Amino acid sequence: MSRLAVVTGGNTGIGRHLVTALAGAGYDVAFSWIDRPDMTESLIAEVEATGRRGFGHRCDVGQEGDVVAFYDAVQEWAGTAPHLLVNNAGVQTWGPLLETTSDDWDLVLRTNVKGTFLNTREAAKKMIEAGIAGAIVNIGSGCNKLAFANLVAYTASKGGIEQFTKVSAVELGRYGIRVNCVAPGAILNERTAAETGDYAGSWGAITPLGRVGTVEDIAGPVLFFASDAAGFVTGQTLWVDGGVFTQANFPRY
Repeated sequence: MSRLAVVTGGNTGIGRHLVTALAGAGYDVAFSWIDRPDMTESLIAEVEATGRRGFGHRCDVGQEGDVVAFYDAVQEWAGTAPHLLVNNAGVQTWGPLLETTSDDWDLVLRTNVKGTFLNTREAAKKMIEAGIAGAIVNIGSGCNKLAFANLVAYTASKGGIEQFTKVSAVELGRYGIRVNCVAPGAILNERTAAETGDYAGSWGAITPLGRVGTVEDIAGPVLFFASDAAGFVTGQTLWVDGGVFTQANFPRY
């Protein structure tokens, strides 16, 4: 039976590349999406071009009913429970703490933290019922480790995902399910390119490896955590940041 991977927020950005990378690694891939249906159809075609099967399903990751229905639909389509879940779906809002609205806060925490919780719970239930010792990979951020001004809700949500990764690993270990986190640094994609006039130049200048990351840089660590090579690794965060969040922020003299 083919291995099945599930990616949340899979039809655009980092999620889209993860879907195609997992298909290239031999997984059938199901992914959730919330908008851009045109991107969904083209992504399924890309997956099928690798010889694997692809399935896209609209799902608001912060809505319990949507998430339960998503996993039921995935299992009916695939004929198996997931072997891998990648919690990728996420949103952010910009603005200082004193101007952050409760709606901004609720949107980010609901999507990023509640979405990760709901998808982990439902995927793990399916894995346990099927006797699958699967893997779960949460996509974190440099905000797991450091505070980012004007990203108060996002920083809080990624800190929450860091601890959720650990407690999930502890509780699900008895079932052979491993839970880890990949925490990207500055990654150039459609969204980040629009944040500043020179995203690659500004972040590359302060990154020890001298460049920003790409969506391709995220796939390898995710595939590692999904593989037998990481069979005794759980509850860990792997920083994929070119060293930018390792160095001390010393003043320049």
